[in-house]
Amino acid sequence: MISGLLKRRQVLIAGAAVLAGTALTRAHNGTVHVKIEKLAFQPTEVEARVGETIEWTNSDPFAHTATVMGGWEVTIPPGQKATHVVTADDRVDYYCRFHPNMTGRIVIRQ
Repeated sequence: MISGLLKRRQVLIAGAAVLAGTALTRAHNGTVHVKIEKLAFQPTEVEARVGETIEWTNSDPFAHTATVMGGWEVTIPPGQKATHVVTADDRVDYYCRFHPNMTGRIVIRQ
């Protein structure tokens, strides 16, 4: 009887783990989401693979940028989204050109 209960529990736990892993994979779908709210990138650090897309959603009432010093820049108008496709760099630190205290980081996974 106890052996049967343990096997049933193990099956349920394994099933829950599979469902959770599947949900995470579907939610990511090659796009990494960053929300801009109250003058902050949320989350401030994200991981992505080369070729994946970073999508910023600006919930603030004014424009922001995702700017890499000496590199690329994405302008994100108020209430809108903007994207950037990740390239082969080890680590990318970015900031908002209009609000330099807003900073973020993209860590490239292999």
